[in-house]
Amino acid sequence: MPTSEIAVWSAMLGGLLTLLALALGDVVSNRSAGSVRNLLFVLVTGTSCVIITGLPEVFFPDLPEHLMMVLKVCLGPLAGAMAVYFLGIWLGGMREDPLMYRLTAWGGALLFLCASALALLASQIAPEDFHALLWLAAGVNMVPVLIALVVVARSAVFGDPLARWMLLAILCLGAMVSGLYLRGLQVAGFGLGTWVLTALCTVAYFQIAILLVLLRNRQNRMLKRLLDLELGADPATGLPTGADLLSKVEHAFWSTARRRSRCTVICVYLSNLYELTGPTWQGVEHQILAIMAARIRRAAGFRCVVGLYHPRCFVVVVSRDQHNALVSNTVAHLQALVMRPLPVVGEWQIKHSFLPRVGTGVVSLDPTDANPMSVLNAAEQKAQIALRDAEPVNEQDIPTAPIPLH
Repeated sequence: MPTSEIAVWSAMLGGLLTLLALALGDVVSNRSAGSVRNLLFVLVTGTSCVIITGLPEVFFPDLPEHLMMVLKVCLGPLAGAMAVYFLGIWLGGMREDPLMYRLTAWGGALLFLCASALALLASQIAPEDFHALLWLAAGVNMVPVLIALVVVARSAVFGDPLARWMLLAILCLGAMVSGLYLRGLQVAGFGLGTWVLTALCTVAYFQIAILLVLLRNRQNRMLKRLLDLELGADPATGLPTGADLLSKVEHAFWSTARRRSRCTVICVYLSNLYELTGPTWQGVEHQILAIMAARIRRAAGFRCVVGLYHPRCFVVVVSRDQHNALVSNTVAHLQALVMRPLPVVGEWQIKHSFLPRVGTGVVSLDPTDANPMSVLNAAEQKAQIALRDAEPVNEQDIPTAPIPLH
């Protein structure tokens, strides 16, 4: 291997080790399942990238040949299986998008079986037949790239703000896999410029992916903390309201109409927000709103529009297609969270378990030419009626035809 190429792959290795240290620091500081998944992803995928370049044999020429053959053909598909499965979890899992989650779960399982079969074949064949097997491994390793591209593109279309950036990471992944296997297969016609571009795409892919994982883990940790808010905390909800909320609802209607899908607007009306009165409980409604906002966002997921119509009325806008679960599942999950007692604290550290009294209103409509204000008013009215009648909202409450909203 030329000295210039050794320098390129060594620089890539240094970048990957730096990112591995960052992932390890995240595990030590947060000790969460998401941080551990991130560390495993960097460790296994980064190892597969370094091994396919041939750099270990340059520094350690006495490495067993059959061992390196096995690692070169199986680590790539194994890393792809892990990355695809973790991607499904990162995008929200079964509750966020069952169809795509099944694709990532079954795709990851299939890739794991392929990696095992390739490892078994590599341990049995002669070194002169290894080149053909590595071509097969390269083909298998393009499958997770295609799966990731499909699920991330779908998630971006349905409104996940981080999925758009993950799409950029997947494009870098495609360039990375192509370049690394061109080097591993020693395909003629490619030189130092290709390897420099491959190394840059590799480091860029890991940087973007790790950053997005850290951001999503941070979001989940924040929501988890707000679900069990420490007594005395008074954070802002961070939800859009007023003209900003109407703008987001209007945009959700427009994007859903463009896909020829239907929209469901859910209003959660909190009737006893100001139940605790007097100097002792001054400002306690901010604690209640913060926890309720976190619970609703956690139940709705990251693709939905979640806002505060007014202090007693939360709004969730869900875009639906034929692969989404029934709205009743979302409503039931949301109600199970928002109706749980929540702890608040007043002056002189007086603690109280606040029991929310909520009503849920659901409006399903064809979003074409729908008026956001009229829809929100109709959903709020349904929530107030449900609260007054003390009847749970179910799928039969959702109209099957658009209601007049003008």
